[in-house]
Amino acid sequence: MPRKMTKLEAVREFEHKAAERISASDRLEFHLTPLVGWMNDPNGFCYYDGAYHLFYQYHPYSTVWGPMHWGHAVSTDLLHWNYMPCALAPDTVADAAGCFSGSAVPMPDGRLLLMYTGVQPADTGHKELQMQCIAAGNGRDFCKDPHNPVISTEQLPDGFHAVDFRDPKIWQEGGTYYSVIACRHENHQGSVLLFESADGCQWKFVSVLDSSCGELGKMWECPDFFALDGIQVLLVSPQEMRATADSEFHAGEGTVALLGLYDSATHAFARQKVQAVDYGLDFYAPQTTLAPDGRRIMVAWMQSWATVPGTPCAGGKPWFGRMTLPRELTIKDGRLYQTPVREIETLWQGKTELSGVAVEERAALPGIGGRSLDLTVRIDVDASPECRRFTLRFAEGAALYNEIRCDLDRGELAFDRSHGGSRRDIPHTRHIKAAPRNGKLTLRLILDKDCAELFVNNGERVLSAVLDTPLEAQGITFGAEGGPVNLDIVQYTLA
Repeated sequence: MPRKMTKLEAVREFEHKAAERISASDRLEFHLTPLVGWMNDPNGFCYYDGAYHLFYQYHPYSTVWGPMHWGHAVSTDLLHWNYMPCALAPDTVADAAGCFSGSAVPMPDGRLLLMYTGVQPADTGHKELQMQCIAAGNGRDFCKDPHNPVISTEQLPDGFHAVDFRDPKIWQEGGTYYSVIACRHENHQGSVLLFESADGCQWKFVSVLDSSCGELGKMWECPDFFALDGIQVLLVSPQEMRATADSEFHAGEGTVALLGLYDSATHAFARQKVQAVDYGLDFYAPQTTLAPDGRRIMVAWMQSWATVPGTPCAGGKPWFGRMTLPRELTIKDGRLYQTPVREIETLWQGKTELSGVAVEERAALPGIGGRSLDLTVRIDVDASPECRRFTLRFAEGAALYNEIRCDLDRGELAFDRSHGGSRRDIPHTRHIKAAPRNGKLTLRLILDKDCAELFVNNGERVLSAVLDTPLEAQGITFGAEGGPVNLDIVQYTLA
């Protein structure tokens, strides 16, 4: 009698056959999409065995959220991804209800260690339980530890909830493994706990690094913790945020960078500054890794839970979800900056450069347009004293367009996709601060079919959004109100 396939073998066979029906033209050019089915949080982002590995929350059998697996892709340039077989499936007692978000770290013996949240289903005695599990392998196939979960709910300090205990981010430092894990406290709400281990298998609680205390959402997810340019950075993704009057945070699910100091001897983190990570409409659960050259690289789920209520609008695609363009992180003037990974320059083709262009009435400019491009617009505010508002419309065609409005006299910017073709009652507009720097305001817009990422003032602020605009809408136009605006423009097509 033939042996029955395991759950992992079954999903690998399914995804292989289903992927054969998806053509390259159905995918984005340089943003990672799932092999098949559903994608959300990035997992296990790391550099291992000569390549970048990016795992992701994955439901291969449907384009809606379901029992979580780990999808897997590898790349040598962070732009072109090769799909690997599904890495983890919910097939043990410890993760019977799903293999949820986590991370990865290379081990001294050459194996890759995955750490993830295993969810045990609810029964008549309790709600579901979330605990931390590990698996190790060769970068393709992984063996789950027979002692899973390796961090159980019994190891939580008093007041912390076993139902909201998830998303471990693991790293190794000085021969010791560390992991930050999100958990909800009955009083302090969203919190990040620090654990340590000598071997990656046996773990103990160390400290509470920080908590929301009702100020930044009710539950924190997907923490990351790293040193950058002399500052310690704690990234979290809060749920149930309240909007702030200064537009730093919007209501709902968000992403926050807590900047401060960390005492490695006492394992105490002192928060000094708080800022949003991405101000856009589609960005959540960022995760970082160190590149071999020392760059800190970040990627995130380029979607929002607000845009996926029930059955998502996937545009008829046989997959749903995508990752952001990977970004390089730096600290400047005490602030987290983000820029597209420099590898994107290898895609540059067809350069169009226009200098000192004066625009007043709405106009298209020669050589500017498309849906796969890297466009930089530098507004000379000092040379445009009468201009109150500059507008850039993109993905424009017929009555459809998406718009960036810069109120130069107030130092504010609006990103608006409400005229882009969506029929969904979801957020469509964001407002941010965008003050000129040395008399110039710089906008860098990267488009990849339905993906738009805007970098303001060389990454001082970033907005990410998915567009519902048909790909036939290729136009880009410029306009000004109050008086002419002086522009320098550089566009590269990306291929």
